Amino acid sequence: MIKCIDITKAYGELKVLKGVSADIQKGEIVSIVGASGAGKSTLLHIIGTLDKSDSGKLIIADQEIEKLSSKKLSRFRNKNIGFVFQFHHLLPEFTAIENICIPSFIAKRNEADSKKHAMKLLSMLGLEKRSNHKPSELSGGEQQRVAVARALINNPAVVLADEPSGNLDSVSAQNLHELFFELRKELNQTFVIITHNDELANMADRKLTMKDGVILR
Repeated sequence: MIKCIDITKAYGELKVLKGVSADIQKGEIVSIVGASGAGKSTLLHIIGTLDKSDSGKLIIADQEIEKLSSKKLSRFRNKNIGFVFQFHHLLPEFTAIENICIPSFIAKRNEADSKKHAMKLLSMLGLEKRSNHKPSELSGGEQQRVAVARALINNPAVVLADEPSGNLDSVSAQNLHELFFELRKELNQTFVIITHNDELANMADRKLTMKDGVILR
């Protein structure tokens, strides 16, 4: 599903990624761990096509990312990649269901079909009764589950999560961790998760450790 080949990235004189290679299979849950500054988030942003590498090759779902124009890259990202961040980034003026539907509307999908799919996801996440609540009316755990539903609305091939439970209490964090595995079982989603949470990291099918811009073997 994801193939990174000798990915490098520098910001000025600072070399952040120094030749990262990794293969991640369809339906696999992979955690990436390492100290702050190891290059984890930079790698995730490159895999998510939010940033470009300086050299190397990235292939997602058999598509060589470097060959896409910026317009095609935006369409590819919207269709194939879902994001879950530490802070949910929900839009405060919109309800839960409206927030979830935004990526679907960007993809110009039918509004009724988008809302129907969003309700299915809300039901799967135990939030069907909260669909018309705004973020300020939801708990932290509920807000993060809405963010997960938003990441899933376009049935992406890959879900990328950067410290998804870092802002949650221990019970909400545990529920979120279990949710990822339920979703994989239900939807065969591929997850790449950056985390400092040892429990989540060790639950993954595979744990990759980064240090000084490389993945340790």
